[in-house]
Amino acid sequence: MAAFLRKVWLFYRDGFKNQTWGRPLIWLVVLKFFILFAILRVFFFRPVLGGKTDAEKSEAVGENLTRNHRHTETLNPTEQPWTQSSGPDSSLP
Repeated sequence: MAAFLRKVWLFYRDGFKNQTWGRPLIWLVVLKFFILFAILRVFFFRPVLGGKTDAEKSEAVGENLTRNHRHTETLNPTEQPWTQSSGPDSSLP
């Protein structure tokens, strides 16, 4: 497995080394990953459950799941959407 990973690494290293824009492209990819995983995570994906006990975490997750799916509670459970009659084919079963 280590030999395979070494061959893959050498393949990409030699391929980028022989290109004119190889080194700047590698740094651009590294900068992109840094921005995605370091900066955006800090500002937009803050750990909501950090510092909470297990009971508080389970309560927060349960509240979040039920809050996001309240639109399903407004449907009448006895009324099925495919049994409503509407349109020109309403006489069909």
